[in-house]
Amino acid sequence: MVALWQRAGLVRPWNDPDRDIDRKVADSPWGMLVGVSGSDTVIASIMVGYDGHRGSVFYLAVDPAHRGRGYGAALMEHAEALLLARGCPKVNVSVRAENAGVIGFYRRRGYRLEDASHAVTLALRLVADGPGG
Repeated sequence: MVALWQRAGLVRPWNDPDRDIDRKVADSPWGMLVGVSGSDTVIASIMVGYDGHRGSVFYLAVDPAHRGRGYGAALMEHAEALLLARGCPKVNVSVRAENAGVIGFYRRRGYRLEDASHAVTLALRLVADGPGG
């Protein structure tokens, strides 16, 4: 899965993807979804969480060689169904601001940008996974 994230451009030096996977599996393995090809190669993935109020989506990735075939949409549909089954009323996604293509993907699915008067994202790193983080 880490190789997929690297091909998809999701890995950053300050995040250790192996640790992210380990933490996700330890906390809520139901929210780690993976798509594989006929040759058992990981070609898509998503991490989903739910805090009792809203769901979150992270690390949605589709291998560049397999994009445009509906795999990302299929993972999102499955993730949304999992969250709805848990009683989740709202889903938030995090997308890097410069990633206009992915923002467009979510907007086409009905997600909307919330203005800063509604909510902003703040972060505090509790564990340094890599340089700069």
